[in-house]
Amino acid sequence: MSIEIRNVTKIFGNFTALNNVSLDIPTGELVALLGPSGSGKTTLLRIISGLETADAGTVLFHGEDVENTHVRKRKVGFVFQHYALFRHMTVFDNVAFGLRVRNPKKRPSEKEIAEKVHKLLSLVQLDNLGPRFPSQLSGGQRQRVALARALAVEPKVLLLDEPFGSLDARVRRELRQWLRKLHDEIHVTSVFVTHDQEEALEVADRIVVMNQGHIEQVGTPDEVYHHPATPFVYNFLGNVNLFHARVEGGKAYVGDAVLDLPQEHTADSDSAMIYIRPHLLDISRESNGKGEIKAKIIYLNIAGPIAKVELKTESGQFIQVEIPQDRYKSLNLKRGDEVFVIPREIKLFTQDYSI
Repeated sequence: MSIEIRNVTKIFGNFTALNNVSLDIPTGELVALLGPSGSGKTTLLRIISGLETADAGTVLFHGEDVENTHVRKRKVGFVFQHYALFRHMTVFDNVAFGLRVRNPKKRPSEKEIAEKVHKLLSLVQLDNLGPRFPSQLSGGQRQRVALARALAVEPKVLLLDEPFGSLDARVRRELRQWLRKLHDEIHVTSVFVTHDQEEALEVADRIVVMNQGHIEQVGTPDEVYHHPATPFVYNFLGNVNLFHARVEGGKAYVGDAVLDLPQEHTADSDSAMIYIRPHLLDISRESNGKGEIKAKIIYLNIAGPIAKVELKTESGQFIQVEIPQDRYKSLNLKRGDEVFVIPREIKLFTQDYSI
């Protein structure tokens, strides 16, 4: 089931949640709506489901306008952040609920319902927990029950609103890997809302980065991370060092430092911004005479596979650098050392956000 969103606007009082948003989601794709709180991602998800109505624009399922189609008839499965399971029902009855409340003419027999529920519980790896109640399950197990319940009605579209947001970090990692594998098995068109960049990058086929009610960029995880369309996207998708610069003759002037720019940056600018991720910076004890920033080490965090180094330039600019442990050990870095920071990759935005 493909989804087409055309010029959708939604306003709550004086707040514009969505401003003329358009988006195409092909059949069978797993799409992440990613953005900070208030960016409009949950509102867009609820409009797709029919739980909210757009003030303007249309939503089409497989080319058919569903504006006047009731939420029950849209064939949408919805998974909420806090599970929304019926506490007084067993796991089995929670999953069976959507089938049992169908119109009697379309309702399966109890035998058929039992077969389907057992199949779904097996799919979500909860085969033997049917007789238990939600209070007897872990958070990760409850979320999988919620997903099985959504799948029981054979939705054409699966919508998930911050599905792992209330879980601890380890369980979140396990469940998002599991969700990716599950989607590869069932291939139902799926849209999930998240503010977790790592989650979106790991799970989604495509990411829709949203900000203040509009879409900043749509692309694969590789595209949005390595080729950000706007400063917001670059800044939102991970840690970043930000430098104010003047660009002239293919070089960027950052304080006393002069950095070489990629060939595509040919336009001079008195007001440019340079973005460099911490892992795209290296440290040297010796000057190479070009493309480097002199700085003093003020903090070291060497726990884990990556050494995190915080530095301060003579002009007061703070810089974060991440280097492999073997590189850190070869440099024998200590707090207070004066070193040279060397960029390996630079992203430059001018006032018109060209990159």
